[in-house]
Amino acid sequence: MPHTARAEARRAQVLDAALACFREHGFHGASIARICKASGMSPGHIYHYFRNKEEIIAAIVEQDVARILDFHDRMRSSDDLVATMRECVAEGVRDTLDADAAALKLEILAEAARNPRIAELVQAADRRLRTSFIETLRAVGVVRGDDAQMNDCVDTLCAMFDGLMTRGVRNPDLDVAAVTRRYQERVLELLGITA
Repeated sequence: MPHTARAEARRAQVLDAALACFREHGFHGASIARICKASGMSPGHIYHYFRNKEEIIAAIVEQDVARILDFHDRMRSSDDLVATMRECVAEGVRDTLDADAAALKLEILAEAARNPRIAELVQAADRRLRTSFIETLRAVGVVRGDDAQMNDCVDTLCAMFDGLMTRGVRNPDLDVAAVTRRYQERVLELLGITA
């Protein structure tokens, strides 16, 4: 395995172990010692890839950003915007209602409420995603008024999915198929996209 591929595999191994530890023990309870044990690596190896837990969180946030940016890319390259939007919304609902993913995201948000460095990281990711989504909507011909109105529209969509994450924690028995259908309808309606 080439050096960079091996390094990426080891970095992914650290991230996977950290994800499991954060979900199980929370950010503060997930010590480097626990991450070492879960990854089967020494502290020196962990610190080779990440200087601290905040860098690990930054990498986790970046993975989530990349996943959402992929939705935007799919929208831009789509020949059938309605079908693509429905697919992206369905995936978004599934991802948002995934209990492990929700626990991790809520843990990161809780840490952002306490830690200004994590707050800046989360806020920067949010700004990047909102900007990309607005640019994507404009690129595919979905324009909902001026910049302020576009921002309001995107913030409303973000709030829908953020709210769904907490609903999934509070009510794990949600009918995912029904929620998906409603979200598909509401997103298309909010964006003014007709089937």
